[in-house]
Amino acid sequence: MRTFFILLGISLTVFASHAFAADPGFCSNYSTAAVRQVQAARENPACRPGLMGTRWSPDYRVHYGWCITAPYGAAEEEREMRKRYLQSCRG
Repeated sequence: MRTFFILLGISLTVFASHAFAADPGFCSNYSTAAVRQVQAARENPACRPGLMGTRWSPDYRVHYGWCITAPYGAAEEEREMRKRYLQSCRG
C-alpha cells in the first residue's frame, strides 16, 4: 500500500508540472523579451562578465524551448532574474 501512495505522489507531481507549463503565446512573448534583455546586457561592458549559462543565450529558440516546458512561475522568475542583473550592472 505504501508503494502505491509513493507512485501516486510521483505521478501527480509529474502531471502537475506539465499541466501548468506555459503556453506558446506566453512563451513567444517571454522569449522575445529574453533576447532583448540579453542584447541589452551584451551592449553594456559592465554587464558582460556575468553573462553565463542559457539564461543569457542570444538564441530565441533556447528560451522558447525551455519556456514551453516550464511552469509560468519559473518563466517569470527567470525574466525577473535577468531584470535584476541588468539593473545591478547598470549602476
